[in-house]
Formats: sequence, structure tokens, C-alpha cells
Amino acid sequence: MGQSMNIQLTAIAGVVVIRTEAYEDERGAFARLYCERALADVLGARRVVQINRSLTRKAGAIRGMHFQYAPHAEMKMIRCLKGRVWDVAVDIRAGSPTFLHWHAEELTPANAKMLVVPEGCAHGFQVLEEDSELLYLHTAFYEPAAEGGLLYDDPRLSIAWPLPATEISRRDREHAAIAEDFAGMRL
Repeated sequence: MGQSMNIQLTAIAGVVVIRTEAYEDERGAFARLYCERALADVLGARRVVQINRSLTRKAGAIRGMHFQYAPHAEMKMIRCLKGRVWDVAVDIRAGSPTFLHWHAEELTPANAKMLVVPEGCAHGFQVLEEDSELLYLHTAFYEPAAEGGLLYDDPRLSIAWPLPATEISRRDREHAAIAEDFAGMRL
């Protein structure tokens, strides 16, 4: 039984949506969530070194917008295992033609999408359904000293969150606004 991973490009270079074909029969369903061979063009020389899971209980909660500075910048691949989330990538790469542009995808178990967020992009999401669970694949180890973040409601981004924000961590509320002279992250 072959597994299909359909790679869809977005307007932001490196931000990719992977659609996975699930197979169902009378017993249930099967889907390949990750395949290094099928994703070789997306991964390049990178490899997955860390896998994380998050559970967010309340609809409307926002987590993000997070990234790691070089040399610890990472590619993230995100899937929704339970519930429904609105997943967002923001381009913060210096010199990028889509600098400070964002792309969002609704991720659910049923639509079997995985959002790929490359190095130099911030990532965050809003929970659209209670008890939503995400699976993250990372190409770099978490380095606390390299973490950075953007305000989820920064006016320079104008992210159109689908629901009113219900919960945001103290850390995420305290990110500084993007300075007018911010030229982006160098990788």
C-alpha cells in the first residue's frame, strides 16, 4: 500500500503544506505522518532531531509566535492530532520578498495537513476546538538562549485570528512589538 504526500507551495518560500492521503477500511484508518523519502525535497540535508506534542484546552487560546535565532534556527513540521487549530507562519527573514507576511492553514485530523515552517519564520496557532493536540517535528534542538518571539497581535503583522483571544501566556503577551527599523533575521 503506497502512501501519498502531496506537497503544496505557498506564497512564502519554504512554507509548505503537506497533504497526506489516509487509507480507510472497515477496521479504521491508517496514515503515514512522516516519511523522510517522500519529504526529501522539503527537508534537503536537514533531519528531524526532536518531536514534541502540545495539548491546548480552551478554544480561542493562542500560542506563539515563536522562533529560534541562528545558529539554532529550526524547521518545524506541525500536524493536528485532535481538535482543530489555525496554524500561522510569519516570514522574518532579512531580505525576503515576503518579509513580515504570514500564511495560515486550518489543521485537523480529518484534513490530514501538515504545515512546514522553515528557519527564519515565526510560528504560532490558535485553538478552534477545545482540547486540541499538535505534533511538532523539529530539525534543531530546543535552545532556551536562542528563543525569540513576536507579539501575536503586532499591528505590523495584522494576523487575522479567527476567534477572539481567550488565553495567551505571560511570555507571549510580553514579546516586544516589532521595531520600525527591524530588518529581519539573518540565517
